[in-house]
Amino acid sequence: MKTWTKFLAALAIFISLNGPAWAWHDETHLAIAKAAGYAKWYNAAGADITKIKAGKIEQKNHFSNNPPGTIVTPEMVLEQASRYNDPNDTPGHLYGAIIQSIREYRTTTRTGKYSEYHLAFCAHYVGDLSQPLHNILHDRSTKKVHIATDGIIEDEVLKNLSRIEIYPIKIDSETDLAREIARLANISTKLGYQLEKENRMLTKEEAYRQISQSASLFKAILKFVGKN
Repeated sequence: MKTWTKFLAALAIFISLNGPAWAWHDETHLAIAKAAGYAKWYNAAGADITKIKAGKIEQKNHFSNNPPGTIVTPEMVLEQASRYNDPNDTPGHLYGAIIQSIREYRTTTRTGKYSEYHLAFCAHYVGDLSQPLHNILHDRSTKKVHIATDGIIEDEVLKNLSRIEIYPIKIDSETDLAREIARLANISTKLGYQLEKENRMLTKEEAYRQISQSASLFKAILKFVGKN
């Protein structure tokens, strides 16, 4: 029995250190979308569900491994869009995934097909954008705390939507959108490396501040695409 217990413990450590990068857990993503006023907020966790069958095709849309000192620019955001759904893009392309998912939503809408799922993917990616560990190098030190960070407010966030603040953001063009993505990416990257330097977990206060940024951006995106 002791041998089996040791095996399970070792397996748990292996999974935590070698498993795929997740994101905020489901209810945190749902809360972001709901606070933004998204009518189909209940679809916002779908992008993580997709990973079970799509694997790396979807996984690389959820992060951008920025080395220390990286300054994310609007040009970098737009360049990443061409790598959307590319399973071989090791550094990841979260920022471009936001851009391309909106492009596909608009294109699909124009063809008269059901386009809502593209927007649901976008909602998820915008949520990932505020998770600090999705914006820094994903090494052993970050893997150890990643799952715990994802769930820092999971058990309470849907009951505390009032703690998610909505800031005014105006988006009139894709250029504006790229600029806003870069802005939040730089905030998240800076915080991610601060947490690493201070060797500590994200606090609940920081988590709410981060997801408020995501909710505000997604609300602006909904207006940009004519959803509210």
